[in-house]
Amino acid sequence: MISAGDLRKGTTFELDGQVYNVVDFLHVKPGKGAAFVRTKLKNVITGAVTETTFNPTAKMQEAVIERKEMQYLYSDESFYYFMDQETYEQIPLSFDQVENAIKYLKENMFATIKFYKGEAFSVEAPNFVELKIVSCEPGVKGNTTSNVMKPATLETNAVVQVPLFVNEGETIRVDTRTGEYMERVQ
Repeated sequence: MISAGDLRKGTTFELDGQVYNVVDFLHVKPGKGAAFVRTKLKNVITGAVTETTFNPTAKMQEAVIERKEMQYLYSDESFYYFMDQETYEQIPLSFDQVENAIKYLKENMFATIKFYKGEAFSVEAPNFVELKIVSCEPGVKGNTTSNVMKPATLETNAVVQVPLFVNEGETIRVDTRTGEYMERVQ
């Protein structure tokens, strides 16, 4: 059992026969009255997002989530295909299931797929990926009074903010959890 006071982003639990993943949470302690936990929950099966408030002492059953490392193969108009490296089984996932990770995945990269009772519901990209910049504006000399950043489009079409000295064609390391530039890769 997990208490509502222990909920964090990414926590998965069962409530009223449904399985939810915590998208966002806020512990609120008003000056008058009892504390409560305000959460934004995503139903892992249907994808529906709801906002719910819990008493911090409320208990719920923690869901057993299986994680499996799989290889991203390709995508077509409606699905993204991942392959299990042990069984070579391919599973198609919809955009709703891969939306947070796909902007950092190239073909043949590995990602972690989350399963609940054998049903895939979410994809996690590796924490750090190395991607090539396909387009960005050149840095202008003189704009160096502070930590100035510029947008850069990566080979996966993700856009990240990079320092002025980073140029088109270079490979950079990106933190997929925050979407931030980490460093250039030699």
